[in-house]
Amino acid sequence: MKTKLNAYLLTSVLAALFALSSCRKENKLDYAPASADLSSKNKQSSLAVTAATFKVVGYLPSWEGDVNAIQYSKLTHINYAFLTPTTSGGLNPLDNLSKFTSLVTTAHNNNVKVMISVGGGGGGDAFHTIVASASLRTAFVNNMVGFVNQYNADGVDVDWEFPSAGTEASNFLLMMQQLATAMHNGGKLCTIAVISTGATYITSGMFTALDWLNIMDYDDNNFQHSTYQSAVDCLNYWSGRGLPLEKTILGVPFYGRDNRYDYLTVNYNVILSQGGSPNSDTFQTIGYNGIPTITSKTNLAFNNGIGGMMLWELAGDATGANSLLSAINQVVVAHAGGGGTTNPPIGQTITLKGFNSKYVSGENGTQAMTCTRVTASAWETFTVVDAGGGKIALRSMGKYVSSENGTQAITCNRTSFSDWEKFDWVPTTDGKVTLRGNNGKFISSENGTQPMTCTRTTASGWEAFGINQ
Repeated sequence: MKTKLNAYLLTSVLAALFALSSCRKENKLDYAPASADLSSKNKQSSLAVTAATFKVVGYLPSWEGDVNAIQYSKLTHINYAFLTPTTSGGLNPLDNLSKFTSLVTTAHNNNVKVMISVGGGGGGDAFHTIVASASLRTAFVNNMVGFVNQYNADGVDVDWEFPSAGTEASNFLLMMQQLATAMHNGGKLCTIAVISTGATYITSGMFTALDWLNIMDYDDNNFQHSTYQSAVDCLNYWSGRGLPLEKTILGVPFYGRDNRYDYLTVNYNVILSQGGSPNSDTFQTIGYNGIPTITSKTNLAFNNGIGGMMLWELAGDATGANSLLSAINQVVVAHAGGGGTTNPPIGQTITLKGFNSKYVSGENGTQAMTCTRVTASAWETFTVVDAGGGKIALRSMGKYVSSENGTQAITCNRTSFSDWEKFDWVPTTDGKVTLRGNNGKFISSENGTQPMTCTRTTASGWEAFGINQ
């Protein structure tokens, strides 16, 4: 997470365009697309994660973001950042307390829980002293109970960056066990934020004591710092550690990183205002997560039974169709609808039936694709291919479907797939599927009245297809 101090310093220097990041982690070397292998994690789980239980946890910092601008209907929990401890186990005054109290009231009115996040990058340094003493641990826990009760918060999230492995890690566990017990006795929640991999300071006892872990899968380098592959890597890491499915919350960034500077970041909404695309992951020297990647990561979480998604942070989001939170919510809504199209049927041959009850045809690659066939034969069947990064490609008669980047009618004439031939598989609530191209637009059947296109910014009847109907 980031500290208030970092944000204030960079606001004054860079005119509110950047904020310092403190979630520094080891660089990853392999960013190739991969599929998650979470079989061992599934054995750890005792709860089935559904759309109804899937958590969406958003951090809101004290120094930016409007309480009244939050999309509460798309969140389950909000973590207010940050309260900081003192070396005596006490608590420093909370920055922007009126904002926090307003948040608690407004969120509760919208059936969203609010937790207080303690620490942050550099803000948790006092924990080094606190955890080493039984009396200080007790003082801190008692102060947290008092704070949560006084302000009607729903629990505590501890973000300590970072304890040392060994004795300090063991003492950290003792403090968190004591804090979790106190929270649970009062009907409250207790969580922690952790790095994506190599978290030797987290012992397995945390998995039992805490409600869940917020995995900060971002800041892995100075550019494309939060790839789909890094999400796969971190989920496999925590699976291997034995973290249960329902206690695994995958974190995503609502900001980018500029590779010209060390640890300088810029909010997603600022990237868009400067000319970046919501459907890309790069803009000039900035690497970030656009809508397709956020969607793919959310599907990765859902398809593997992960407990939910976390985002840093709400003030970085855009509005309307460009909102990353809305992209997460669309996946949740789609999974709530059930049906047989939630997971892409990789390796299977399918047919696609349009709104007009006609079948999509690849036209053997000889002309633009249509949705006009009353029956399906070879030209109307497609093999679903894993295109990496959570995307799929469609192959018919040995050729791949291309969106043509929305510049002309779609075709099925490519001998291999690259960006224009990759699609997001987006289920609908009524068991159908929509297909979103690399340009961020949806394929449309055009109701069979003209060749099919990939130009729709939103999906409705003509953009939804029945599978094998």
